[in-house]
Amino acid sequence: MKNILKLEEAGMLALSLFMLGRLEAVWWWYLLLVIGPDISMAGYAAGNKAGAACYNLFHHKGVAVTCLLAGWLLPSVELVLTGIILFGHSSMDRMLGYGLKTTEGFKYTHLGIIGKN
Repeated sequence: MKNILKLEEAGMLALSLFMLGRLEAVWWWYLLLVIGPDISMAGYAAGNKAGAACYNLFHHKGVAVTCLLAGWLLPSVELVLTGIILFGHSSMDRMLGYGLKTTEGFKYTHLGIIGKN
């Protein structure tokens, strides 16, 4: 992946960490929950199509922003934190080259094949 995209994703990850700091969130919760969205990989037990749908639901930035906005509007600190964590996790994954999945299999993403430059 191009370095400029990695830098952009690193900036969004930093933004999510900044937002957590501004909310005075307990940091150990972030460390615990940052890998939480990866439980969605269990969807691949039902096949590539179900796995991609499950994975993409928990890694789509639109879902993260929707949670964040819903949390602000309701108001719900839990939804705000969920949105921030989903957003930061997705940014971290994309910075590392893991994008949204296609139905071809886990290694096929919107950024290209995982592990290929």
